[in-house]
Amino acid sequence: MDKQPLRERVWDELEESGEARFPYPPHGRIPNFAGADDAADRLAATDAWQAADAIKSNPDAPQLPVRRAALRAGKTVYMAVPRLREAECFLRLDPAETDDIDHATTIGGSAEVGVQVAPEAMPQIDLIVAGSVAVTEGGARVGKGEGYSDLEYGVLQAFDLVDESTTVVTTVHERQVVDADVPVDAHDVPLDLVVTPDRTVETETPHDRPAGVDWTVLSEERIEEIPVLQTLQP
Repeated sequence: MDKQPLRERVWDELEESGEARFPYPPHGRIPNFAGADDAADRLAATDAWQAADAIKSNPDAPQLPVRRAALRAGKTVYMAVPRLREAECFLRLDPAETDDIDHATTIGGSAEVGVQVAPEAMPQIDLIVAGSVAVTEGGARVGKGEGYSDLEYGVLQAFDLVDESTTVVTTVHERQVVDADVPVDAHDVPLDLVVTPDRTVETETPHDRPAGVDWTVLSEERIEEIPVLQTLQP
């Protein structure tokens, strides 16, 4: 199955069922969904979450409850600078340095109060939270199509901040869990846990993790736009 028709199908279903939540429309983004708070609560009950001190999260609306729960639990959250456009390409949200957690965990608030850090200044990441448009119970993930989530993983891996033991999770609506033969490319990062408002799926994914940055899918223009890639380029 081609990924774009699958994205369109999921976006349409969330909108038509009334399960999509602000921002509207769900199309073209990591869609927010009814029950995102419940999914975050369910994630917080997992062993992988409870064992994690440093979490790398996406910045999108459906994972806002996850980021807030992390800071409230004393975990440090790292988010990528949009499009990795700075040399210090991650934002650190440290609960000890954060007065207003609700504000700090929004996209705008994280840009205001987050501390920009380079990968060299980051600790080992214990848990990665990814945003998704569609997923399978076998751990295949479809994002919105820009490739930044997988690229961020590749950068972290290049700096030895993640490895095969790093748990990768997503929170989604049940309608985003699809029974389809989703193609998994070499640079795609598979999921270990899929968490919906109603259940937690341990995927036991058969898909391999990518081995660092996949340079074959990066244009010269994109490399020129991202300082950390210029540093890593072989």
